[in-house]
Amino acid sequence: MQRSLAKNLCHHLVRHQRRVPTPQNPCDVFINHRGIDTKKNVAGLIYDDLIRMKLRPFLDNKSMKPGDKLFDKIDSAIMNCKLGIAVFSPRYCESYFCLHELSLIMESKKRVIPIFVDVKPSELRVTNGVCPPREVERFSWALQEAKYTVGLTFDTVHGDWSDFVKNASDAVIKNLLELEREWPVQNGKTSRML
Repeated sequence: MQRSLAKNLCHHLVRHQRRVPTPQNPCDVFINHRGIDTKKNVAGLIYDDLIRMKLRPFLDNKSMKPGDKLFDKIDSAIMNCKLGIAVFSPRYCESYFCLHELSLIMESKKRVIPIFVDVKPSELRVTNGVCPPREVERFSWALQEAKYTVGLTFDTVHGDWSDFVKNASDAVIKNLLELEREWPVQNGKTSRML
């Protein structure tokens, strides 16, 4: 049933894109992750599954090209996305870029799906050595917000990869459908999708 809902959502998004052209092709889902830990497995598999469902996910190494300005492209993708996925891993908090992206997602009040891969939420902490002191409070706040959001967990050694990717993609579809239903209400319009 989720796959048919995904198909309906995709058809609606395609129709909407044709009606309202945008100067840049915004993504549906921004995938925030620590590349060294998850780019070639968790984040990459979720990206590929969302692409197969005709969604537009943003994953830095798949969505950017040589010459793109790192902060400009990533910050723009975050500001224009509908939903964020934060893939937390053991070394996630060692990355200034991960914490910056998470902070931007939270500050822009995007809905986020946290995914805890081989790490417990209680193990995630911002340390002073990773970022300038002025950013510690900002990053800590964003991390705390994400840790207290219902998400998914995955153990890469003992977990079922196929089930995990399916569950993650289903969570994305459910959230996008909810956002699609909420958008017309928030903007005083009726949805033609459902």
